Amino acid sequence: MKRERILIVDSNPLEGASLRAALCESGFDAVEASTAEGALALVPSFQPAAVLADGALPEVDGAAMVARLRAIKSDAAVVVSTPPDRVDAAVNALRAGAESYVVRPVDPGQALVALEKALESRALRRDSASLRDRIRQRVQIVGAAPEVLAVVEMVKRVAPTKATVLVQGEPGVGKGHVAQALHEASPRRNKRFVRVNCAGLSQALVESELFGHERGTFAEADERRIGRFEEADGGTIYLHEVGRLPHAVQVKLLRVLQQGEFERIGGRDTVHVDVRVIAGSQRELADEVRAGRFRDDLYYRLNVVAVSLPPLRERKADIPALVNHFIALQSAAQGKEITGVTPGTLSALFAYEWPGNVQELANVCERAVTVARGHEITAEDLAPVLHGGRPEESTASALIPGATLFEIEREAILRTLDQCGGSTARAADVLGVSIRKIQYRLKEYRSGATGRRGRDELVDAK
Repeated sequence: MKRERILIVDSNPLEGASLRAALCESGFDAVEASTAEGALALVPSFQPAAVLADGALPEVDGAAMVARLRAIKSDAAVVVSTPPDRVDAAVNALRAGAESYVVRPVDPGQALVALEKALESRALRRDSASLRDRIRQRVQIVGAAPEVLAVVEMVKRVAPTKATVLVQGEPGVGKGHVAQALHEASPRRNKRFVRVNCAGLSQALVESELFGHERGTFAEADERRIGRFEEADGGTIYLHEVGRLPHAVQVKLLRVLQQGEFERIGGRDTVHVDVRVIAGSQRELADEVRAGRFRDDLYYRLNVVAVSLPPLRERKADIPALVNHFIALQSAAQGKEITGVTPGTLSALFAYEWPGNVQELANVCERAVTVARGHEITAEDLAPVLHGGRPEESTASALIPGATLFEIEREAILRTLDQCGGSTARAADVLGVSIRKIQYRLKEYRSGATGRRGRDELVDAK
């Protein structure tokens, strides 16, 4: 097992040597330095997990030591040792980012306890940072369709603000994905992101789920329940299918949006929260307002910033990029080395209409990576519903005679895109046509256009 490395900075060489001996005896790998400059010079090569720093050094106090460590990109946990009469220096060090402090002269036992706790906090920070990195990787908004690029731009502009966002679109288009992306790009990223499926809650439980209840409010309330808004305090709450909320709860939600407060069911105390609300709906909420099923004042409050996501069938040109993204995620998750898809497989994906949208494509890619036996996804690895697409080993010669020029050209473009990883620029270069032609043809394929064309249409002006 790798031993944790501890850097001791102590102006008293005898105390530093004593601490080093105690730490090494306890299983740590420890080195010592008597000056701040000497200690900082050791950091790049030694790479300590923690630093036990003398907070009374003449040239650098504890707070400055933390700042100097962060300036050289060290994430070492810091424990500061200070004289009994310099508690103010210890407090300043804690504010600067030190984990804890011990009083000088340093007792080795107390130092060990403080360092072990500091190392635990560092491990938790690293785990949290790793988890956030994985989440941010998963919540990339992938695609080059104009509608998708507009969503990406809106996320960049709106995420840093507190504005309420309404995300609308068919099931599976990625409304929750956009909500998570807004949270991860916001100043609230280190706080909680809470999802609530309003359609999955019974009318009797939805208010309690969102706002909580006090003990004894009803027969099953044997203890106080904290609602989802309190859980999300300081962070973001995503209300999936917000249009399904009953009117009584809509009134309470409106108050939260306007005043940031509510009472738990059965409670008298007002609860104050700072929560950013992102709402999602597959129904057009404006239609729900006209039908009398949704409050108009709540709709206007939710609709501060509106984002509309297109269905996948209207942006099939994004399928190659999405497939590459999902395959990369699933390959990493399952420990496989999948490099792409075989010729013809992408054609089957283009031919399908994707009623389940991007979520269905993600599921198809997960299944394909799971069952794949080689380093590429084949048509056989796709879900049975997709087997109506072109056979994996179809060739241009197999289409002739009997195929239209449109069909032959379509096969050539889709196969070349497949081999080029979905890059229209590279595919255009291989085929000797303009990028504009590739994009125009993909738009035709998305619309389902078919027909016979003359040979002169196969080459476009540069």
